[in-house]
Amino acid sequence: MRKTGILAICTIIILLCHLTFLSAQNVFRSDLQLPQTLSFSKEEHRLVLITQDMETPFWDKVSEGARKQAEDSDVSLEVWGSYGKNREEFLKNIEVAIQSKVDGIIIQGLDTDEFKELTKVKAAFHGIPIITVANDVPMGDSIRRTYVGSDHYEAGKMIASQILKDMGREGKVVLMYDTNQEYYQKQRMNGVRDMLKFYPDIHLIHATTDDTREQVIAATQDVMNKEPDIDAFIAINANVVGAMIGEISKRSQVEPFHIFSFDDGPESLSLLMQGKLDGVIEQSPEEMGRKSVQLMKEWLNGDTVPLDKDGYLTDIKIRKAADVQ
Repeated sequence: MRKTGILAICTIIILLCHLTFLSAQNVFRSDLQLPQTLSFSKEEHRLVLITQDMETPFWDKVSEGARKQAEDSDVSLEVWGSYGKNREEFLKNIEVAIQSKVDGIIIQGLDTDEFKELTKVKAAFHGIPIITVANDVPMGDSIRRTYVGSDHYEAGKMIASQILKDMGREGKVVLMYDTNQEYYQKQRMNGVRDMLKFYPDIHLIHATTDDTREQVIAATQDVMNKEPDIDAFIAINANVVGAMIGEISKRSQVEPFHIFSFDDGPESLSLLMQGKLDGVIEQSPEEMGRKSVQLMKEWLNGDTVPLDKDGYLTDIKIRKAADVQ
């Protein structure tokens, strides 16, 4: 009986040794393939570009630049947006992107408490990096990684400088902007003020409005009734320029006025080509889209960490109506 037990134990030991040998042989075989789940480095990063100005000339160019760079950089990019400054839909798109756990969000900055809550709290909680494009927000209010776009303060100074050249060193200049100024509008305004504050005979007249065409028309009527001897208009918010010029045209010829704005409004370039705008600040929207995708990939790959918190500025220049006619 004892011999039978010893024989059984020996048999088990031999069997286990044989199985161990076979397992070791499989591990060290030269043609061993790693599990598919370890090929994470080959997966594309998922990015989303979100704007509240879909299908406008400016944002079409931002999207075009972003898509080209995404293709060159081997990342996945979707472009989401709302139309006509639909902020509720815009904010909803941000929340959907966060819940979808995309790898990075490139977004038109919006200077509201709701936007800051989403980017500063929810996106940060999920570890999703934010890059603002074209319109910035203060970094401390959003924890965005960086900003890609124009220096709006310098753009304001550039328009004011052109006003001085065209109008001279005296006159009345209307500044048309939103009742609740966004951050980029404040920067433009500060640039205009800082350039013109040295000229005591230039008087700045403030005209505030909201987004609707009716409100822009009403604001234009009001300022022209109160100040019949206006010399120039600057539409700080380019989205109002079409309605503003339409109302000016009903009351008088636009030619005597010096009218300037920025190229990020839906009607800016067409009005410039018609000669109804004397000039616009021309930005670099395609470069904004391209650069933002490039920087997002560099950050995700750890190639550029940290990104420059002060932002990456793209080119701006003044474009006159005479240049396109």
